[in-house]
Formats: sequence, C-alpha cells, structure tokens
Amino acid sequence: MLFGSNGVRGVVNRDLTPEVVLRLGRAVGRTFPGTVAVATDARDSADAMKAALMSGIMSSGADVVDLGMLPTPAFQCYLREHDGISGGAMITASHNPSEYSGLKLIVQGGVEAMSEDEHSLESMYSREVQDEDWSEVGEMRSEVGATDEYVDRIVASVDAESIRAAGLTVCIDCANGSASRTTPMILRRLGVKTVSLECDPDGIPRRESDPTPDNLSDLMFMVPHVGADLGVAHDSDGGRAVFVDGNGRYIRGDCAGALVASEILAERRGKVVTPVSSSRILEDAVESAGGQIRYTEVGTHTVVRKIQENLAVFGVEEDGGMIFPSVQMCRDGGMALAKMLEIVAKGVSLADLVDSLPQYHTVKMRVPCRDDSKDRVMDRFKEKLNEQDIHMDTTDGVKVFYDEGWVLVRPSTTEECIRIYSDSKSEESALSSAEQTRAEIESLVSSCSSDLNRDSSREPREPR
Repeated sequence: MLFGSNGVRGVVNRDLTPEVVLRLGRAVGRTFPGTVAVATDARDSADAMKAALMSGIMSSGADVVDLGMLPTPAFQCYLREHDGISGGAMITASHNPSEYSGLKLIVQGGVEAMSEDEHSLESMYSREVQDEDWSEVGEMRSEVGATDEYVDRIVASVDAESIRAAGLTVCIDCANGSASRTTPMILRRLGVKTVSLECDPDGIPRRESDPTPDNLSDLMFMVPHVGADLGVAHDSDGGRAVFVDGNGRYIRGDCAGALVASEILAERRGKVVTPVSSSRILEDAVESAGGQIRYTEVGTHTVVRKIQENLAVFGVEEDGGMIFPSVQMCRDGGMALAKMLEIVAKGVSLADLVDSLPQYHTVKMRVPCRDDSKDRVMDRFKEKLNEQDIHMDTTDGVKVFYDEGWVLVRPSTTEECIRIYSDSKSEESALSSAEQTRAEIESLVSSCSSDLNRDSSREPREPR
C-alpha cells in the first residue's frame, strides 16, 4: 500500500526515490487528465521531488501548473477557486521529520482525495503503461498569487475589525515551513503585533515539525516573556494550529477545538465531526452549546467525508487540525488562528477560556508492532474483551468505555506500532488505564510475533 491515513510518506532517496516519484507522477497525470496543480512545502528535498513528479505528470500527457511553495490549505484554496484544474498534488510530509517527503492528492474543489481515489491511483501506479508520444507531452507553467488569494479568504472569513480593535500580540512558530509566508501576512492584515520564531522557510528546521509540547519549549517560554496574548505553532505544511496561552501553557488540540466549536455553534447550531481519538471535553462542549457530535475514523479525509454526509458546521482533530466547511473543506491552520483571535478579541483571555472548560486528562502511548502482526494482535484483543462481555466501539480500532473515561487501541497506519489513547476526568485514572492496556497489548504483540516466527520456520524451503 502506497497511501496511509494521510497520503504517501517516506524517506527521500530510500522509500521515495526519483524513480518512484516519477511513476507516481505518471499515475497522477492519468488519474487527473487535463491540468494538474503542483505545490511543495519548504523541505530541502522539495525541488527534487517536484522535478520528478512534474516530469511524470507531463510524460502522461497532462499539463502542470507550478504554484511553488505553499501551505497545504492555501493549495487547496487555489483548487477550490480555479476552474479548469482537474486535480492537484501537494508535495509534503506534514509533521514527519526532515528526511521525509510525501504526496497528498487533492481533487477538484480543493478536497483531499478519498480512499477510493488513492486506490485508483495505486492501481495505475502498479501497471506498466507506455508514455505518450513526444508530440503529446504536457506543458508546464508557473503561477503566482495563490498566497494572496488564501490570505484574502481567511481575513474575509472573520470579524477583522474587532480583531484589529483588540490590539493583540501573538507569538508564532511556523516550524520553518510554508506557513512562514502566510501566517505573518494574515496577522499583519488583522492588525496583530507579531513575535516570530522559526519563520524562515529555508528548508532547515530548527525544531521537529510535529507541534508537540516537547518541540515547543521556546514558544512556551516566549509567550509570557514578551507579554503576548497567545502563541500559535504550525506543522511544516500549515495544516494544523496548536495554541499556547498567555501563561505559556500548551493547549491540547481538542481543548482548542472545544472553544472554537462553541463559538461556531453559538452562530449556527449543527453537527461537529471528530475522530474517535478526541477527548470527551469536545463532546461536552458541543452538547453544552446545543450541537451534536459525530465520531469517525482517524484521518482527515474520513473527517471531511463525515462532514459532507452530515452537513456539519465544523470538524476538529485532536492533533490540532480544524476544518471550517463554510471556508473550505480541509484542515486549515491559518483559519484556525484567525478564528481563535476572533474569540480572544471579545475580551476573555485564552487561559481563562480554557480553564472554564470541563477538565479531562489524556494519555497517549505506543507499543512497537510489526505491520504483519497488527491484525492478529487486534483480533486477539477483541476476543479477550468479548470473553469478558465488555462493550466496545470498533469505529477505528477498539474503544472501551468505563465509569471515568475510555481507552482506545488502534493500529497505526503510518508507523510499525499500536497506539493507545486514554481519556478520563482523573489524571491518575487515565494513566492507570493506559498502562494496564499497554501491558496487555505488549503481551499480545509478543505472543503474535512468536506465532509468526514459528509459522515462518515451518514454511517449506526451496531445494538446493
């Protein structure tokens, strides 16, 4: 399988070689005949990846519009606003380390490709297809202006005047990624004083791209040091926004999502979509605001599909991804920041807003597990729960509810591991449940690995 839960990702020149990317380009060109838009994040490998990808696309007979370096939501905004584009290919590895690159497929209308689209491309990739005659090779043109179009859309989607009047100060950390070009522009347009960290899109990240507490110590120090109202951090492609309050406290993605959901539901009642991995804090906030929560599998494209099916007013992922259907159908770190500024501009600090939410504690753990063992481990875990007559939710992995909270066990689609999430009103309870579950999964992984090794040793060998 080429595609995981969020596109293709791999180490450059190991998993994603020029030959692989060229073949991907050929498949993209045949999947989206006509004109394909291409953009990149700020990684050092981006130009090499783009050259191979565009060569493959054009060899298939499709034309290419090169949009240069863009945050992923700006790229999707371009596809939403421009007719005549059959599809798009965004070169990014999102929050993965610097040695990685990747590819996200975007279909007409600016929506991330669904699983069936990805499977179709995988099928095209695996086939031996002859290139077009030389006379049918596609053309390439460069286009500027996508950045300004995106910033215009964000500013027009919030109460810009109230934000300007509030006189806010924000610290930003763009992970030296593509949002380094757009987030400062958004803040300038909204009259916000800005203190910048890691905002040079030079391909040399000075922190890990994933905006976790461990990676944001500088931002968490800087916000109270300069007296900023809040801080915001992006991943390398600008899809996510993670917040720090005025006290330097890291705000979990589902907590920030709960605040934004409450604001949106106050304007328009409706449904909010989130993966099963999100804390109960979000459900409580949505129901208190008169909305309805809808759960789905982990993965942005599944959240988007659920939003479309339910005509939902908002979507949020626990890692800081927020989707605003009234703006565009993708997670958008720039829009998330602008909406949070609109909320804070009303006069209540982010710290006080977070403190007003119900208190939940979330613990995350991972257990190393070979890909070929994952299904067997999950099946045996379900069997154990069935033997104990324990009710479970199998929307994505296995989610078990108990008096104070829940535990979710799901196989990773991007790493060789089983992920464990535990959520409870008590920190002690969340940690205890996570550790107990981890011990159970570790035992099952060990047992299943032994079975696989034993089965492998029994396989008949070819005679010499």
